Amino acid sequence: MRKYQIFVSVGIIAVAIALGAFSCARQAAEPDVEIDPVRLAMFKPLPAFAPVAAGSVEERRISLGRMLYFEPRLSRNQQISCNTCHQLNRYGVDSEPTSPGHDGQRGTRNSPTVFNAGFHFVQFWDGRAKNLAEQAKGPILNPVEMAMPSEGHVVSVLKSIPAYPEEFRAAFPGEKDPLTYDNVAKAIGVFEERLVTPAPWDRFLRGDRNAIDNRAKAGFLEFTQAGCQACHAGALLGGNLYQKLGSVVPYPDQSDAGRFEFTKNEADRMFFKVPSLRNIEKTGPYYHNGQVATVEEAIRLMGKHQLGRELKAEQVGQIAHWLKSLTGEIPEEYTREPKLPDASVTMPKPGMGK
Repeated sequence: MRKYQIFVSVGIIAVAIALGAFSCARQAAEPDVEIDPVRLAMFKPLPAFAPVAAGSVEERRISLGRMLYFEPRLSRNQQISCNTCHQLNRYGVDSEPTSPGHDGQRGTRNSPTVFNAGFHFVQFWDGRAKNLAEQAKGPILNPVEMAMPSEGHVVSVLKSIPAYPEEFRAAFPGEKDPLTYDNVAKAIGVFEERLVTPAPWDRFLRGDRNAIDNRAKAGFLEFTQAGCQACHAGALLGGNLYQKLGSVVPYPDQSDAGRFEFTKNEADRMFFKVPSLRNIEKTGPYYHNGQVATVEEAIRLMGKHQLGRELKAEQVGQIAHWLKSLTGEIPEEYTREPKLPDASVTMPKPGMGK
C-alpha cells in the first residue's frame, strides 16, 4: 500500500512538472506583441520634477500648501478640507458620483482626481480656472462645497491660528502682509503641482518593453485602432483639450451642458475638458456626473458616442487591461497627512463670519 502511495505521489509530481514545463514553453513560444513606434508618437511619459532644495522658499510653500490642503478650518463648518473630496490615499478622489459638501449638499459634477492635475491645460470640467492656484480658490467659497462666506473670513480664521502667520512669512518672504487669500491658493497650488504618479506605462515609453504585458500591449493597439488617441494622447492621455460629449452619437443626458454653463456660448454646449486617463482604474465612478460605474462601461459608451463604434467585449476588456498600466505610484511620503497647528481661543467658531 505504501509503495502504491509513493508511486501515485511521484506520478502527480511528474505530471505537475510536465504541465509547468509545457506552460513555460508555451509562454516562451508566445510572440511578443509588437507596437509600431508610429503609434507611440502621440504619447509621452510624465515629466519628472527636480528635488526641492532643503530650506528653500519652494520647500516652505509646499509644506504650507500641504497643511492647507488638509485644513478643515478652511470650511464654514470646520469639517471639510480639500482632502475630503480629493483623498490623497485614494488616488485623489472620494469614489462618490458627486461629493457631499456644506450641510450635506451635493454639487452636480464629479470631483476629479488632483493627481497629475498640474499638467492639465485648464482646471475644472468646464475649464473656468486657468491653473491650480485659481482652482483652489473656488471650492473654499462655494456655498455648496466649503461655504466660507468671504476671502476676508478665510484670512481671519488663519490669522487666529498662531502658527499660520509665521508659516506664511516663511513661505512668502519679503511681503508686507503675506497671509492673504491669494497666497493661500498659491501655496495649495504649489503643493498640488508635485502630486505626480509615474506608472508602468511611463517605464514602457522610456524603453522598458517588459514594463507592461502582452495583453496590455494588445489593449493599447485596440485603443489606437479605435481612434481613442484623438482625444486621449500626450503625457496625460487627455487633459489637454475640450471635446463635445456625444460628438458622433448624441449623449442621452444633456441636463449638464458642460462648458456652455460657464461661457453661455452656444458653440460650447456639451463640451467638457477631456479627462486624463491616468489612474483611471482607481478613480471611478466616471464622466462629469459620476453616473458611469465601471471602466468597461465608460469605454463602451465612449466608443459609441465619440467614435460611432460598437466595441466588442474582448476589445473593451483588452483596452481596460491596458488602462491598468496607467495606474501609478502614490508618493506616500509627500502625501502623508501633516500635523495641523493648534487653534486659539480667538479663532472664530464654526458657522461664524461674513
